[in-house]
Amino acid sequence: MKRLADQPFALLGVNSDEDRKMLQAVIKEENITWRSWWDGGLGGPIATRWQISTYPTIWVLDARGVIRYVGAGKGNVDFATMESTIEGLLKDLAPTER
Repeated sequence: MKRLADQPFALLGVNSDEDRKMLQAVIKEENITWRSWWDGGLGGPIATRWQISTYPTIWVLDARGVIRYVGAGKGNVDFATMESTIEGLLKDLAPTER
């Protein structure tokens, strides 16, 4: 988040942990600084609407809301591909020099 602080980029989180107080401790411990919602546990309204059954699930959306990357399941999120996707989208948004 620090590296992308001056970029047109947002990171949002949805947490399905059952224990909200324990989640708050993890957020503090892991220094999670981005906006994050608690979904009320597994099968909460957000997870249900987006049909999430594997955790973590990560989506990268472009400026128009088109999904450009999906990673689901512990060990199945390809962070290098996710980061290169984000970098490419930010490059596409950058003004072109003439």
